[in-house]
Amino acid sequence: MTKVMTIVGTRPEIIRLSRVIATLDRTMDHVLVHTGQNYDYALNQVFFDDLELRAPDHYLDVDTSSLGHVLGETLIKTEEVLRAERPDAVLILGDTNSCIAALMAKRMHIPVYHMEAGNRCFDENVPEETNRRLVDHVADFNLVYTEHARRNLLAEGLQPRRILLTGSPMREVLDHYRPRIEASDVVARLGLHDGGYFLVSAHREENVDDPERIRMLLECIVDVRDHWKLPVLVSTHPRTRKRLENLAEWDAPEGVDFHEPFGFLDYVKLQTNAACVLSDSGTISEESAILGFPAVTLRESIERPEALDAGSIVMTGLSSADVRHAIQLQMEVARQPNTHQIPFEYAVEDCAHRTSMWILSTCARHGTWSGLRSARGPK
Repeated sequence: MTKVMTIVGTRPEIIRLSRVIATLDRTMDHVLVHTGQNYDYALNQVFFDDLELRAPDHYLDVDTSSLGHVLGETLIKTEEVLRAERPDAVLILGDTNSCIAALMAKRMHIPVYHMEAGNRCFDENVPEETNRRLVDHVADFNLVYTEHARRNLLAEGLQPRRILLTGSPMREVLDHYRPRIEASDVVARLGLHDGGYFLVSAHREENVDDPERIRMLLECIVDVRDHWKLPVLVSTHPRTRKRLENLAEWDAPEGVDFHEPFGFLDYVKLQTNAACVLSDSGTISEESAILGFPAVTLRESIERPEALDAGSIVMTGLSSADVRHAIQLQMEVARQPNTHQIPFEYAVEDCAHRTSMWILSTCARHGTWSGLRSARGPK
């Protein structure tokens, strides 16, 4: 039986891969590895619990004290687990530092499959942009969500036969967990009511690591509270909380709740019932388009231009005036019938099946296609 190793490290990867993991568990000899990049319970185990996923077979527990330690230990410990398991293929998703594991698999001549390939924001201020380019060109097979992403890879000289359009996995994920999302009582539990609050999430390095930028974020939040006279709920990533605590003379503004990060089910429920969602996450483009809630992305660039094409999201950066105007627009659009648009690649309902079948169809032919003899040795 084909042996596939899936390597994850952060909550977006766990969420997006949840149905792929379940499919690979049923159909192949599947090894699940967690690098430990997100080690906090709220950013890790709660998502395995919410998504009803089994525990990883290997937990690498990489040292996250510095970027150098993360990258170095990811490579060292990935080599150890690859030599122990000797998989036929390695599957990774996205653009986090955990994806650097692809380098070791490539050097060991194990075919690498990269989901979410081809995304480009063309902004060097975004650290993930370097990871995207690196992993796309290392990977043997790139699984893209959209035609935008496919064209990016072709423009960079990648071979067409090594690119597969799978569509986004989020429609399949959200459909599968919809009954449990709808059953969440988090809105009432927090003393909120439908449409009576704003939801904010911001964690990106370019938004929170610079003290001036994080002050701009706080100004946006306070401006939203003051303009609409509604409470603001902030799902506060540990990175963001640490940066806030480092600000001189910082106190949480009245009417703003800097809450611990939510689990998947509760957070999606909060998104669908908010007056508007403000976020710098990558998934906000897909979730807002698929579920139809008003949203604004707090970024200066975006790697999912199809959401802008469809008019399902507005990009503002951290200008308070721009954010306020974008919220007004999105809330007006949400009240109008038949205005909701969704990119067709976000409507795919069988991404997990497409992914597993592509791996099964190609991993045994990798050596023939590339002209390489596997360095893994006999099993």
